[in-house]
Amino acid sequence: MSSLAAAFAHSARQHPDKVALFWGEATHTYADFSRGAVAGVRQLRDRWQVQPGDRVGVLLKNRPEFVTVLFSILAAGAVVVPINHFLKPPEIAYMAADAGLKLLIVEQDLLETVREAALTSPTPSVVSMDDWGGPDSQTALLDPETCPDSPDSLAFLVYTSGTTGHPKGAMLTHANLLANVESCRQVLKVVEFDRFVLMLPMFHSFMLTVCILLPLLVGGSIVLIKSVHPPKAMLDEMITHQGSVLPAMAAIFRLLSQLPSQLQLPLRLCISGAGPLPSEILKSFEKRYPTVPLIEGYGLTEASPVVAVNPPGGKCVAGSIGPSIPGVEIGIRDEAGQELPDEVTGELWVRGANVMQGYWNDPVKTAATLHQGWLRTGDLGHRRPDGYFVITDRAKDMLKPNGINVYPREIEEVIHQFAGIKECAVVGEPDERRGERPVAFVALDPGTPFSERALLDWLKQNLADYKLPRRAIVLPALPRNGTGKILKTELRKMLAGGL
Repeated sequence: MSSLAAAFAHSARQHPDKVALFWGEATHTYADFSRGAVAGVRQLRDRWQVQPGDRVGVLLKNRPEFVTVLFSILAAGAVVVPINHFLKPPEIAYMAADAGLKLLIVEQDLLETVREAALTSPTPSVVSMDDWGGPDSQTALLDPETCPDSPDSLAFLVYTSGTTGHPKGAMLTHANLLANVESCRQVLKVVEFDRFVLMLPMFHSFMLTVCILLPLLVGGSIVLIKSVHPPKAMLDEMITHQGSVLPAMAAIFRLLSQLPSQLQLPLRLCISGAGPLPSEILKSFEKRYPTVPLIEGYGLTEASPVVAVNPPGGKCVAGSIGPSIPGVEIGIRDEAGQELPDEVTGELWVRGANVMQGYWNDPVKTAATLHQGWLRTGDLGHRRPDGYFVITDRAKDMLKPNGINVYPREIEEVIHQFAGIKECAVVGEPDERRGERPVAFVALDPGTPFSERALLDWLKQNLADYKLPRRAIVLPALPRNGTGKILKTELRKMLAGGL
């Protein structure tokens, strides 16, 4: 199949009556989504005059209708622009204007946020999800033959989190995403009996590919968790619907590792993404669930997004993202773009059919990021002799006290081993004498007594002096974006503000 809509239509015709998505006590079959997409295409074309290539924004929370809207837009030949529903009005306004949205599909309780955004130039039509019509009893299934045959046309315009300046829209084609789905299917050994547990925001590229497109294009199912709070409700849903694959972030696996020993989960595989997996969390999870592999992977929006993963059933190396997935190549390069040998730290460059076409409306940043078919990730790491890769840090997060390269993750891994630390992050602070000094931010387990002096003394026993944080600042929780990544930019702002 040469388009995502055609691939889904084919899957739905093979499994029309199979449950495609579990949502609490409700179920949605492949036929439900397929007919919903047909009805959605009619609305997009007839009510809002959406044409192939038009950008359609999706500002929805996690709900089954997200899937219907997704395939409606794709089947109409338009481009999906998923928008983080945690964003503030000015941020939404920027994305809408930059993408040139023709239409914005909005959660009912986010309509006021959209009104505050005062969308302009061009002003898209805005429709509440509550006004989105469904199929009638005569609606046929989506026909693969009538879906756009356009592998090289845009399917998604996914905006990066914007840690520096405005977010950038990564242009992902049908071919990019189909390639990434197939690579993930191969390496994760996904079959139609798998049920993917989806608990992170659906707008995130990791969830779009691994938890929506992957299961639905292979005939599997999605267990869409209504809420991760309270944890017991989340676990009940996962167990009731027999979820088999859980892609999530490290904090979820930390929570699962603390469950009572008598509670058994139906999972066959856990995948940690959307940020690094601290070794302490991996160790505690493996001790609690010795038969359930927890594998760390790596990806970025610009690569659709999966790049590497520790292969299930193969060698799993703690602290490593594993080898590259099938069809994807990773190189370690220096600042001049020259290939570096094993064990030498440099920037990860990625090449494959999954690599984006560039940044929307930004040829300058595109030229700086794409070079002769390679994607410069901005992440630092090295290749082991066995072909596995290790991510050291983001290039922009690297510290240089006394001119020596220091990687925050190395310090964070040690801090995680100190009793009572729930989460931590290390950033740099200007220092007149050394140029820069690390500062640690920590959040504690509830009820944990804490001594900054005790932590710093302990770190002194485990880290070289030039790596030692100047101080440790306790926060109730570390700031995170909508996808769970710690916002080091906010921590730097706190320091700049005199914290």
